[in-house]
Amino acid sequence: MDDVFKALADESRRALLDRLHARNGQTLGELCDGLDMTRQAVTKHLGILEAANLVATVKRGREKLHYLNPVPIHEIGVRWIGKFEVQRLDTLAELKRNLERDQ
Repeated sequence: MDDVFKALADESRRALLDRLHARNGQTLGELCDGLDMTRQAVTKHLGILEAANLVATVKRGREKLHYLNPVPIHEIGVRWIGKFEVQRLDTLAELKRNLERDQ
């Protein structure tokens, strides 16, 4: 999970994930269009995203298509965000019970 957090920590990599979320299955050239990054920089960022299992690739002829893999992000939600949400909801439920009891 450390690789996922490190990969998500960079704004450029998050932008690439956003682009894949908007339109999955893009080539390197398509991902580079409109970005203020060199092709080499985009390739490096995609390598980090692939190592973190956030991006999967499929070869189609001479092209390499990039796809978003949302599973690691979901796992972060379940492990980290979910457990904090439960505590908050329990606190709110207890507050509600106390307020209703005092009326």
